[in-house]
Amino acid sequence: MLVLSSPSGAGKTTISRRLLERDANLQMSVSVTTRPMRPGEVEGVDYYFIDAAAFRRKVDERALLEYATVFGHGYGTPRGPVEQALGAGRDVLFDIDWQGTQQLAESARQDLVSVFVLPPSTRELERRLKARAQDSDAEVARRMAKAADEMSHWAEYDYIIVNHDIEDSVRRVEAILIAERLKRERQIGLHEFVRALREGQ
Repeated sequence: MLVLSSPSGAGKTTISRRLLERDANLQMSVSVTTRPMRPGEVEGVDYYFIDAAAFRRKVDERALLEYATVFGHGYGTPRGPVEQALGAGRDVLFDIDWQGTQQLAESARQDLVSVFVLPPSTRELERRLKARAQDSDAEVARRMAKAADEMSHWAEYDYIIVNHDIEDSVRRVEAILIAERLKRERQIGLHEFVRALREGQ
């Protein structure tokens, strides 16, 4: 499970999309949310959009691996698709915040790799938020106010990337993914392979 977190506008969603385009063994975990759909978003691709009552039911039924309330809306990761993908030998990419990452770490620390994406400066973060043209000035101000709190959790993550350049940041996350896949404990069948080598096969 590869987690990417960042304050809004730092680039994690763009990095996620490029990773998915370039890595056939990586699958996106699609979250559920109670927030309204934004222009250009697609049901089942960006999020599954549900109402607050359905969200509460999923929490009560323990159908979410993690969940949090962000900007007044519920967000959560459906358990079933993630467990199915991992069981089939695929890696799963999560675009979630620090609250969700903490919950995943509590339940599956050994199988979790976490990356926090920082903006190069506060001014650049604000510029990127305004350039998206998705939010009102008031919403941008609210996201900027929340960014300081989000960034205070950087030390809880395995890796930190400062996103000066999107392509360079993507390459860095790819390098992390390669290194983590090569860890001894993640290489399935390695014990049998080495034993066969030692026996001269």
